[in-house]
Amino acid sequence: MSHPLPDLTVGLIGAGGISAVHADAWRALGARVLVHSVVGAQELADAYGFTAVATLDEVLAEADIVDIVTPSGTHREIALRAIDAGLHVICEKPLAATAEDAREVADAAERAGVRLFPAHVVRYFAEYHALREQVRAGHIGRVATQRFTRMGQAPSTRWFFDEAKGGGVVRDLMIHDLDQAVWLAGDVTEVYAVQHPASVDGQVPVPVTAHVTLTHANGVLSHLQATWLSPGMPFRTSIEVAGDEGRLSFASRDDATLVADVAVADDAGYMPPMSAQESPYYTEIAAFVAAIRSGEDARVSPADGIAAVALAEAAMASIHSGQPVTLTEVSA
Repeated sequence: MSHPLPDLTVGLIGAGGISAVHADAWRALGARVLVHSVVGAQELADAYGFTAVATLDEVLAEADIVDIVTPSGTHREIALRAIDAGLHVICEKPLAATAEDAREVADAAERAGVRLFPAHVVRYFAEYHALREQVRAGHIGRVATQRFTRMGQAPSTRWFFDEAKGGGVVRDLMIHDLDQAVWLAGDVTEVYAVQHPASVDGQVPVPVTAHVTLTHANGVLSHLQATWLSPGMPFRTSIEVAGDEGRLSFASRDDATLVADVAVADDAGYMPPMSAQESPYYTEIAAFVAAIRSGEDARVSPADGIAAVALAEAAMASIHSGQPVTLTEVSA
């Protein structure tokens, strides 16, 4: 979707670090944007040509869509208020602090007849989407294992490190790959997780690494590692999916090309690099707007948002107990 949306009013709630990429997308789409935040609303509005408003009520009275980019622990309350006002909701991951809260938000949206989009942006990264399409097409045969890494410098804001508010490295950072693991391999039956160093009084240290192993219902094993590092360290991600007929992999530190190790006679195993012209955040938000207008499903659903939070919750429970956690229902 590239045509302007001057008839669309968006309430952008929050002005922290992630707000800029959402603001970029809304400006590129030509939407009218109202910004509300405890701090930084006027600065963000001035930078993007938006309008700062003093209260959430003002936003709810005028907006068509609310885009929530506030601290994780506030998502539920803001989403429920927007839904109660009859507005569509885009919510940065995680959808809520707990799976129970996420279900409450999803159920409220369904009852109200409005759309709810958890912003799991990695589904809109070209390499990850292309890899999934190759897996679904059977290019590497039956999948056996998946490996994901995600690492970068730790956030500078303290709420991220509070397990009850930000959720730490698992719910904030690894949740992207938890979502990818389910998107690629489906239902999860068991979660085992470790973190080093351990949290102290609910506060996550830095540097810190968490490792999670997921056992999927179909027998696939997913291994996920997420690391918060010291300031100045570059952000890196990687994914590798191995099947009985080949392997697909992508590593951001190498280049922007999805590579396949498959015994084929043509070039089907090699995908083009991600376009440098379009941000995946723009792609994601444009796709959400298109889904609202068409009534069609988006690439990510409320159920996907719930599943990702449930997996993060299970991983944290495993970290604290030292035991695997058995799940009865976490699916794509």
